[in-house]
Amino acid sequence: MPDLDIIIINYNSTDYLLGCLESIYRTKGDLDAGIFVMDNASSDNVDRISGIYRGVTLIRKERNAGYAAAVNECLPRCRAPYVAVMNPDVSVGQGCFQAMLRYMRENADVAVAGPRVMDGGNRVQGSARSFPTPMTALFGRSSFLTKLLPENRISCKNVVTREAGNKQPVDVDWVSGACMVVKKEAVRQVGPMDGRYFLYWEDADWCKRMKDAGWRIAYTPEAHIIHYSGCSSRNNMLRSLLEFHKSVYRFYCKYSRCRDSRTRRLLEPAVFMGLSMRFYLVLFLEGCNRLYKKAKQAGRR
Repeated sequence: MPDLDIIIINYNSTDYLLGCLESIYRTKGDLDAGIFVMDNASSDNVDRISGIYRGVTLIRKERNAGYAAAVNECLPRCRAPYVAVMNPDVSVGQGCFQAMLRYMRENADVAVAGPRVMDGGNRVQGSARSFPTPMTALFGRSSFLTKLLPENRISCKNVVTREAGNKQPVDVDWVSGACMVVKKEAVRQVGPMDGRYFLYWEDADWCKRMKDAGWRIAYTPEAHIIHYSGCSSRNNMLRSLLEFHKSVYRFYCKYSRCRDSRTRRLLEPAVFMGLSMRFYLVLFLEGCNRLYKKAKQAGRR
């Protein structure tokens, strides 16, 4: 039985995937790891990896069923007691998996561990967070107010990595699915990812179900990766933005604390309208940003 099974979900990111696999082989040392690539109907010649990494199991899907569904399809193939779920646009740091596995073995009640996540500019990403509240829409990891006032109290409460830094492991509500190690025993108890999430928030949902079942979720900054964020979503910005807001709404409806059915019936349309407004605002701002960048590039020619 391997020490760890690794699941990488790929969608038209094969150039990044090749770099991800190279970093895994370069850093895993004597770690016995099975590696699975679940490809969601990519069109960028994903078969390239088979000629280079013969130890990788490539599973090609005929249609893109979403991130969570791809993870769930691969989980039954995994035999190791721990499973790493990863994006393809990740470069694994030295000793990353070893550090997370060591902490999880020393703390048997930890179901999920997430590493310190750096971006391409060596800045720490907000990969460890509190469960969302209505204020998360304004003070989330990538919100305008967080970018404008990064050290404000509300953002620091939402994005735990701002306070945790590079110190010792700390318990959090959830960690990013860009790279997380999950204990199979916990998966057997709470079930796989919720396949109704096409993209985004399936990681938060999984962590919440495990935490509600009594497991701990840990941010382990000793382990680290570089995440070249959004390589797949950039190829289809509109679809990614839409799926993000749909997943937020699903998460809200699933975990709303309003037990009174009448109150919920009143609140859910209001939440839907608020998210719809946010979707169009972000879409407008993203469009303006792209036009600005194009004009700037044209001015340099």
